[in-house]
Amino acid sequence: MTAAPTSGFSAFALEPFPELQPGDDLAGTITGVLDRTGTELRDGDILVVASKVVSIAEKRYVDLASVTPGPEALELSAKTGKPAEIVQLILDSSSDYFLATDKGPIIARHTLGYQLTSAGIDRAGTEGAWLLPVDPDASARALRDALITYTGSHVAVVIADSDGRADRRGATVISIGAAGVGSLRTTEHAGKRQEETFTDLIAAAAGIILGQRGRGAPVAVLRGIAYEASDTGVASMLYHRP
Repeated sequence: MTAAPTSGFSAFALEPFPELQPGDDLAGTITGVLDRTGTELRDGDILVVASKVVSIAEKRYVDLASVTPGPEALELSAKTGKPAEIVQLILDSSSDYFLATDKGPIIARHTLGYQLTSAGIDRAGTEGAWLLPVDPDASARALRDALITYTGSHVAVVIADSDGRADRRGATVISIGAAGVGSLRTTEHAGKRQEETFTDLIAAAAGIILGQRGRGAPVAVLRGIAYEASDTGVASMLYHRP
């Protein structure tokens, strides 16, 4: 995909955003926020949505009381300090893993093909956890289609998740699902070509607004970014796909 130039863009959060309940209509909730705040989407806008609210809407909750940690999970729990039940969910959701340091974090290759800290498992208080959407690209397509139906604006959707790197402290934001925008972009300058993980750049830009914890704004709108429309999805750029 050949890059289109972007010389500048704007970004804003959709807020205040209500606390989502399992099974809620996410597209309808987003549309409600748009209506209450007098915000209109425009053709070409990209909505970046935190994976957690997608998981909530898709009822991906796990009660930790239902999880029985095995010996490997108990050993990893002792090393990392993570609850054994959470560690077991990480193991169940991944094909392999390694520890960034002797005490973690746990860097896991999710069964979907993503390499994610803790396999993308998100704590839900002390008693539960949220798993990733079953198919984040499909979730992005469904949300994009519903938003177009509700608003009449031809938008793109990127589903973003917090992630840490094995070589440094802290967390960033990456894409795990996309619809309407190509996940890869090729730039060319002075005869040199470079392939970029474009939806990761989009997710990271939105992450400055969305934050990591306690922000309460799980949806950001990025406006003015030039992109090629595509439904290839984030899975298309993974080295290891299920």
